[in-house]
Amino acid sequence: MSSKGGGTALTRRSYRLASDTDKPKATGIVNEKLLSDYLYHVFPSTKQGPALASLRKPLGFQDLGAHLERLLSEGEPAEDIRDQAVEGRLGPQPVVLDHTSGFEGLLFVDDDLLGVIGHSNFSSIRATTCVYKGKWAYEVLISSQGLMQIGWCTLNCRFNQEEGVGDTPDSYAYDGNRVRKWNVTTTNYGKSWAAGDIVSCLIDLDEGTITFCLNGQSLGTAFTNIKMGPGVAYFPAISLSFKESVAFNFGSRPLRYPVDGYVPLQNPPTADLMKAQKLLGYMKNVLSTAIDAQDERLVEKDCAAWRLHGEPTVLITLAHIFNHFAPLMCKVYLVEDVLMNFLLGILEGGGSVDEHPLIQQLLDLFWLLMEDYEVNECLKQLMMSLLRAYRFSPIIPDLGFQIHYLRLTTAILHHEKSRKYLLNNVLFDVLRSVVFFYIKTPLRVKEAGLEELIPTTWWPTHFDKEGKDEREPKDESADERLRRRAYERGCQRLKKRIEVVEELQVQILKLLLNNKDKTTGEASRYIFLNKFRKFLQENASNRGHPTALCPPEYMVCFLHRLITAVRASWDDGSRKSPSSVSSEEAYVPPQLFYNGKVDYFDLQRLGGLLSHLKKTLKDDLASKANIIIDPAEIQNASMDDLDEDEESGAAQRPFGAVAMGGALARPSWLSSPTLGRANRFLSTAAVSLMTPRRPPTQPEKVKVRTLAVEHRTEDDIEGSHGNDGLLLGRPLEEPEQPMADKSLLEIVDGIVMMYNLSVHQQLGKMVVVADDVHEYAIALKDTEEKIARCPPRRADILDELQKSQKVFAEKLNHLSRRLAWINATIYSKEKMLDVYWLLCVCIRTIEHADSTGSLFAFAPEFYLNVAMNAYSALKNYFSPANSMEELPGYEETLTQLAAILAKHFADPRIVGTDIKDSLMQALASYVCYPQSLRAVERIPEEQRVAMMRNLLAPYEQRPWAQTNWILVRLWRGCGFGYRYTRLPHLLKTKPEDANLPSLQMCSRR
Repeated sequence: MSSKGGGTALTRRSYRLASDTDKPKATGIVNEKLLSDYLYHVFPSTKQGPALASLRKPLGFQDLGAHLERLLSEGEPAEDIRDQAVEGRLGPQPVVLDHTSGFEGLLFVDDDLLGVIGHSNFSSIRATTCVYKGKWAYEVLISSQGLMQIGWCTLNCRFNQEEGVGDTPDSYAYDGNRVRKWNVTTTNYGKSWAAGDIVSCLIDLDEGTITFCLNGQSLGTAFTNIKMGPGVAYFPAISLSFKESVAFNFGSRPLRYPVDGYVPLQNPPTADLMKAQKLLGYMKNVLSTAIDAQDERLVEKDCAAWRLHGEPTVLITLAHIFNHFAPLMCKVYLVEDVLMNFLLGILEGGGSVDEHPLIQQLLDLFWLLMEDYEVNECLKQLMMSLLRAYRFSPIIPDLGFQIHYLRLTTAILHHEKSRKYLLNNVLFDVLRSVVFFYIKTPLRVKEAGLEELIPTTWWPTHFDKEGKDEREPKDESADERLRRRAYERGCQRLKKRIEVVEELQVQILKLLLNNKDKTTGEASRYIFLNKFRKFLQENASNRGHPTALCPPEYMVCFLHRLITAVRASWDDGSRKSPSSVSSEEAYVPPQLFYNGKVDYFDLQRLGGLLSHLKKTLKDDLASKANIIIDPAEIQNASMDDLDEDEESGAAQRPFGAVAMGGALARPSWLSSPTLGRANRFLSTAAVSLMTPRRPPTQPEKVKVRTLAVEHRTEDDIEGSHGNDGLLLGRPLEEPEQPMADKSLLEIVDGIVMMYNLSVHQQLGKMVVVADDVHEYAIALKDTEEKIARCPPRRADILDELQKSQKVFAEKLNHLSRRLAWINATIYSKEKMLDVYWLLCVCIRTIEHADSTGSLFAFAPEFYLNVAMNAYSALKNYFSPANSMEELPGYEETLTQLAAILAKHFADPRIVGTDIKDSLMQALASYVCYPQSLRAVERIPEEQRVAMMRNLLAPYEQRPWAQTNWILVRLWRGCGFGYRYTRLPHLLKTKPEDANLPSLQMCSRR
């Protein structure tokens, strides 16, 4: 609004009041009495009773400003009372972390001075405010579950790299990693914490006690008789080890778990909170009241049915409300406590988000009646609050909290203008928006309700000769079968509830991938594409700086949701163009690797550095792909330039607040659980087309040069007027097949890159739970066998064995329920199909790139890495719950991968020693197992002969060990290995064995 106060100021649009002839058709033109009744109904006075309604002064728009000011000032505390210092507390408001002097070690601190990450062995930091009397509380949002000590300390405490909060006489701490409390000495206390938990730290300086709570549940009094008296005051403080991170809430936002009798260290904005609640009440009155101009009366109606129709009376009334409401919605406390709860209440009735259009109407009002900077800040704070609430909500059986917050997020992103603003400025630049696609694994299954959801537990009790679990053992007892089936039913119930959350997450991504919303500027998909590419760049370019990476557990969930959303969008496009490639046959065309349209940062290509390839293969690009590299670009690209770029990239990374008088500022997207990074991406590359130098008598050659990725337009991606967009430079060997929206090709390429960056590594880590179940199951079975053999006279041994049996059984009960959650979120059949689809995409992409001859050298190395790693994941990580043999086209895919390994392990176009070693090792592993070995047998004979020659060629060189490993399996006996149940040379010669191939003379191959 351009003015605040009694005047009516509409800055967005001039409203035309209806003339007398229009009045019968208009719905908002009212007489003075009806207008007065309407305004008094919308803005009721708490001091004026209904009996005085007939005596009140008529109220019109000219008097509404003063009337509203009067209403808002009712009950507001006096200025001197508001500014009065609170007894028992010393220090400035707002309360933040003391990044100037109250720390020890190396720390990254957020820009808001509330989030912190350790960057040395054991760093400590305290707050700027202390307390000496009364009952006080603050909350810590746990972003990582490692070694940390959280609590209180006095000003006299001196910390170092070995001793932190709780290690000195006047400091007290709780450590949920080791489940202990600390005050010089240490004892067991509390429960283990996990990322996503909230720790409440309570101090009672009247009774001299300190208590901690975890997710609102008291852990009991930790310390009594703490030191008190003159000169003693306690600061909130924390010590944390390397890479551990938390965010504090001293009261700048509503406490998630307030405790009766305890107050936050920071004063809540009571006066503003009261105003915001009143204004929201007035707004609800507008939404629930209709004006019947024909009958000159007010009609009550359902808020959910309200629509913004442009009635002047309603709009001017709302303008007066927003005159005061808009500035308040720029404050995080009010957004979270007032606005977010109001919007969540709209969705409480259930049903799909589309059934609640009121949120869309309200967002239209925000953009209409608030200044742009106000609505921008309001939306930013709202999304931050939603993300924080989603991430730090406890896991309950129906995942109700997570569903609630995701539904509101989806409703907000349904609004086109809000979605584009958030995509452009918030979701990737300020927030860790990937958190929205993460489903955290509960560490404590009882609190997550898994005991009720999966009442019967089961674990494998039958193992094959190799010690692996048998999926359906033949000698399984009836009781074991019943337990297994009950457990599987519980797992299915859990999976269905998780699928509800996953579907909402996919809906969010589908909104971000919308490419039809072009009426208000660039479509959402192209904004998302550029932000997604920058996200990948940061994670690819900072592999040496682990604290700057997106956590791999987030990447896994993000990858699966993105695959689902992209495939749905791809198939939507394929249905409109039946001749185009379906998502089942998706691949990335080879021209993306050399036409400069997609930036691969500094990632290695199969043929070496990109600058080297541009120089050596420029003639091949011109003859095969009709592409001319800009000579200036070739001249400027050198090793020195690359080194300088890396150094300048490191220098350009901005830092936020400083936490050690020269301490490092934490990269902002590492911040608290919700704050994101600042814009610290290096400039990326794209292509612009220049006027061709030659007349188009022959196939037109296009000169290309690099542009920053944010400067790309839709035409640069999708193409138009003879411009092929991302498919510029199609080689003759590449079939001219219609593709779905070309922007999806780049997203698929990014998905492959994302899998290579951290997803595969995380898939391997999560297998440890299944391994633990396996080991404990073996230990329990062994213990039960010992109990059965134990002689009755050795009661002492029997007692110890029974104790061990009980411990193993309890551990297995816990692990089997946790494994059910992990299998549903990470290793389900659907997730396995996603990884399999990714494997097939890589295989087809490599085959198409291979057909281009020398241009194959431009393909990034990570495509081969992902092909090998995805196969490894399918084989080793998803079994025994899901079998790779059940995948569609499994044997054909194995054969295709075998052909790739056999051909490219000695491909002269591949120069990297690491990728060559990986290919050789993958081939060596491939011939170690019967199924994959048969796939090698199935490749064409010409490729098999070439493979054998390549295996023998470098025999005297470094890879001789791997070639021996492969050859010995190919030549043992009379053909490929693994045709015997026992090694042939160990078989005893018997008459019936005379015809065994192992006893015959080996024929030459």
